[in-house]
Amino acid sequence: MNNQLRTQLLNAQKRAHTEGVFENINDQWVFFDEETDEAYPLEEYMNNEISIFRNNRWRKGILVEDGKLLCGSELIFIMDEDRVRIKKNLLYSLERLLDELYDDTFYHFITALNGMDFSIYDCIYGYNQLSFITSDSLSGTNFYIFDNGEYICSVHHHFNQKEKDHNRFEFTLNTGKKVLIEKLLS
Repeated sequence: MNNQLRTQLLNAQKRAHTEGVFENINDQWVFFDEETDEAYPLEEYMNNEISIFRNNRWRKGILVEDGKLLCGSELIFIMDEDRVRIKKNLLYSLERLLDELYDDTFYHFITALNGMDFSIYDCIYGYNQLSFITSDSLSGTNFYIFDNGEYICSVHHHFNQKEKDHNRFEFTLNTGKKVLIEKLLS
């Protein structure tokens, strides 16, 4: 698996975006989250990936200025009531884990999570012991909690890098269902 395939798998994740509309209120751009009806100042999304719905299709770009979206080399001006999707950010601890996993382990982790109807963007808590690892402590456990709006999934990632790369993922749903994935690499 190469970076392009990893990117495709990540881009296919459910719930990767927050959807809503932009409104200009008193010369201030505001994003209204469709799901929660909460309002956020546009500045919070500066330099984020945003897709805007224009001409019956989504146009992806980066919010570069108040009211302006850079789509490739084209600068698009945001209009009042524009429908938008804002790409969610991954928790740093989960992003770091995904970066450190070998391709095969990465693929199995993502497909197991997706198979239980969870997305990596459903992660609401993460603790990555690998961030604190020293040369004399090459093993430990990472903890992640996912919430897809219907179920909760706790993931314990046990790792041991002393003699060989050993990854064990224990997925436990709030229903009691458990899934175990173990990967050993020499």
